[in-house]
Amino acid sequence: MAFVVAVAQRKGGAGKSTVAATLATTLAVAGRPVALLDSDPQQSLARWYTERARQPQAKPLLFEAVSGWRMPATLDRLRDSREVLVIDTPPHADSDARIAIRSADLVVVPLQPSPADLWAMEATLEVARAEGRTVRILLNRVPPNGKLRDDIVAELNRRGLPLLEYGFGNRTAFATAFAQGLGVVEAAPRGSAAAEARAVLRAIQESLA
Repeated sequence: MAFVVAVAQRKGGAGKSTVAATLATTLAVAGRPVALLDSDPQQSLARWYTERARQPQAKPLLFEAVSGWRMPATLDRLRDSREVLVIDTPPHADSDARIAIRSADLVVVPLQPSPADLWAMEATLEVARAEGRTVRILLNRVPPNGKLRDDIVAELNRRGLPLLEYGFGNRTAFATAFAQGLGVVEAAPRGSAAAEARAVLRAIQESLA
């Protein structure tokens, strides 16, 4: 039975699609049967997957664009054939995002270290709590230095929110790989971004153990 991960954040521009693609491709490179589902009307992942077909180093993964009301049936169809299902959700707390969150075993919330992103995240956390879902917060696009990151982490800890030990830095490698239809573990497997992708995946697995 597949484990379902929904990548959700109310604020647009939080990097959800890149995070979802990074998680799915990191799993694929590790040899895990994975499906990537796009329920975001912007369909960034659909374009990403079109580019992916041209890349010989791309590892096999199943991709489907799924509207929210079809999500439960799609998940039921795929659960027995895949080990992990990763869902990219719309960037607002509407019914499609709620359906994806309700269907998930884990909700990963990308959070850029800024007050605006922190405030926007609250709506996503409220939906996850209402649906009784397990949540992990993933710091994304983290600058190499600066006090703001420390302030955001301190605020998350003060609230007792479940922050993953590792996050993704503000690295061009993530955007470059995404533009090619790849994950960083495929485009530059020995790079710092790929190391972060593998560390985040381990942190998710360890936090759920």
